[in-house]
Amino acid sequence: MRINTLLAGAVAAIALAGPALAQDVAITGGRVLTGTSVIENGTVVIRGGKVVSVGTGAAPAGLRVIDARGKVVAPGFVAVDSGLAGTEVGSVRGTNDLANRANTLTAAFDLSYGLDPWSFTLPVARLGGVTRAVVTPQHGGSGGGHSHDDSDFAGAGAGGYQTPGLFAGQAAVIKLGGSDILVKPRVAMTAPFGEAGATVAGGARGAEFVLFKETLAETRLYARNKAAYDRAALRDLSLSRADLEALIPVAEGRMPLIVTVNRAADIRQVLRLAREEGVKVILDGAAEGWLVADEIAAAKVPVLLHPLTNLPSNFEMRAARMQNAAALNAAGVVIAIKGNEGGAHRARDLRYNAGNAVSHGLPFAAAIQAITVNPARIFGFDGQFGELKPGAAGDVVVWSGDPLEPLSQPSAVLIDGVEQPLQARNLLLRDRYRTGGEGAMPPAYGN
Repeated sequence: MRINTLLAGAVAAIALAGPALAQDVAITGGRVLTGTSVIENGTVVIRGGKVVSVGTGAAPAGLRVIDARGKVVAPGFVAVDSGLAGTEVGSVRGTNDLANRANTLTAAFDLSYGLDPWSFTLPVARLGGVTRAVVTPQHGGSGGGHSHDDSDFAGAGAGGYQTPGLFAGQAAVIKLGGSDILVKPRVAMTAPFGEAGATVAGGARGAEFVLFKETLAETRLYARNKAAYDRAALRDLSLSRADLEALIPVAEGRMPLIVTVNRAADIRQVLRLAREEGVKVILDGAAEGWLVADEIAAAKVPVLLHPLTNLPSNFEMRAARMQNAAALNAAGVVIAIKGNEGGAHRARDLRYNAGNAVSHGLPFAAAIQAITVNPARIFGFDGQFGELKPGAAGDVVVWSGDPLEPLSQPSAVLIDGVEQPLQARNLLLRDRYRTGGEGAMPPAYGN
């Protein structure tokens, strides 16, 4: 891709992320999906960037009114396992701040410092109804040093491992509007297990589990003896001080650990590890999760999944099937549906994936929860976003129809009560090329 082509959209992207003020607004007359219920002919009132009421009846006097008659009103979707604002172009390594490819840091890698509120990826995702995202680091060995939309994901990479780190780093929560997008850094630690995780420890799963337990033991030793560590009176530890500090909340069960794992047998061992070590776990992937759904539910462990994973692409996914989401939900597992792998340029696909899960047995209401309420709850933001209820963020999307149908489009997107432009770089390029042809460039690049 030509560099000037990349830069051509920069000005437009910055304009799309321009500042705006929250409005007091009432959205009336639509079919309101609150995230946990449905209200026909509903009214959603937003003041000061927050939802203050959701019900029926006329809009309060003096508010701007958005007429949603014949439309569907829903909470903004929450993308999990996302790369939004952390990467731009897969073939340009310098634009990818999701992976720390050196082994100087593993657990301590904090991607929140590299987030870009003017990323081209944010307006595109907003057009898919995404208003919040959990941005998750990639393991340093993933993707062979490149970011490809269909292969990159948190923790383990398809390309295997090039560093000895057990951890990919710490995830952050962002919002997809305004110039200050960071909601909260360091919301979860990430680590791969299964085949990819075993590679870190020399090729065998059993080695990784032992190494992981030893790492937690060292973290606890460090936490109890910081003064001795500072005096060099503590035995040598395998991780840096920064990594040990980052792991303390994991070892104490205060920070969840996102574990990328797919094989049913591996899931069982991860559940055992969590039980033995008192670690709070979130399963990522779980392609064979339906085989052990009751055990996952009993352990009260949530799952981030891609419902279209149905091919045995390796020996970890021999039993992958498109009914995985439905089976886990039926067993009582809290699930969150992901966008397509990579989660940056195709984060918007999460609503299509939710729709496909519905076509394979997941109830519609559960699918809506899996892209709104559940992600917020899984990461500790229950009631703060992902739901239309008093006190929640004014993240609301007005849809032309069922948001899980591909032909439905948003007619209004609000984040913290601020209406967002329904525009993105790809649409701007479309319009420019439509009127001026592929060679049409901004005047500054005309020569």
